Amino acid sequence: MDTRKLGAAGPEVSTVGLGCMGLTGGYRPTTREEAVRIVHRALDLGITAFDTADFYAGGANEELLGRALARRREQAVIITRGGVRSRVPGGPPSVLDGRRVYLRQACEASLRRLNVTHIDVYCLGRVDPAVPVEESVGALVDLLAEGKIGHIALSEVSADTLRRAARVHPIAAVESEYSLWERHVEDEILPTARELGVSLLAHSPLGKGFLAGALRDPNGLGDRDHRRNHPRLQGDNFRTNRRPLQEAAALADQLGMSQAQLALSWLLTRDNSVTPIPGSTRVAQLDDNAAAADRRLPANYMRALDEIFRRGRVVGSRHPAHRARAGADRDG
Repeated sequence: MDTRKLGAAGPEVSTVGLGCMGLTGGYRPTTREEAVRIVHRALDLGITAFDTADFYAGGANEELLGRALARRREQAVIITRGGVRSRVPGGPPSVLDGRRVYLRQACEASLRRLNVTHIDVYCLGRVDPAVPVEESVGALVDLLAEGKIGHIALSEVSADTLRRAARVHPIAAVESEYSLWERHVEDEILPTARELGVSLLAHSPLGKGFLAGALRDPNGLGDRDHRRNHPRLQGDNFRTNRRPLQEAAALADQLGMSQAQLALSWLLTRDNSVTPIPGSTRVAQLDDNAAAADRRLPANYMRALDEIFRRGRVVGSRHPAHRARAGADRDG
């Protein structure tokens, strides 16, 4: 699989990464054995970018990834996040905490759970409104100087915040939602990132699985599937959003691609500074997503998709209100 560099100074990562949230819940139930198989299959396919967070399943996601990578650590670029915590042990991640003391504690806890001495890319999970971003990034610079992390990233920040952070230290990547049905980053964030030499890690590049075409009835989702609360998958919104998806499916058929491959290839063709990190809860899904790394769309298909998913055709907020406050969902 081809590689892309995160930021001007690296590291090199696979063109398509793996978002790990779904390996420990959030979507369909996945056994530990199946999750480990997915990680190992990803490595076999040449996928090197593995994205997790300390608030996924209360840290269990990092622990699982650490065990799965134990004998193949040198093949992986581990990306994890800190700066979002629970109010009470075991509770949902709802508190933004960008204090120096907390970020150090969070990073050291992630190192223990991952069972590594070094995290390749450490991402500020959200900017704490009570702490200047310069202070939070400064804390990560200290961790970098100590060899605990290799590169600094930010998650879901504005263009202005990215500029402020980059004045403190070079930023390797910004992680934000980017897909056919969510293109807000194109207004200011992507242009600013290009100017500063910052890459984009595109989470939810398949729209929580919607753009892959497999979600035909959201009422059939499991009780613990977080998509049950997604505004774009509710009632009339879901029915409205199915229309452009059906039009895109016809293009995928013409190209001999799956709908997931079409959505990922659109991202890869659109900007070579973007690395999508779709999640997978089955090996077959992973194989299908990875195959998109070798596909680029002809210009006429790019124009057709831009028209199909033009502004105004997709309805509903991109995340529930509680997710907007805590910013804890990823992948897919």
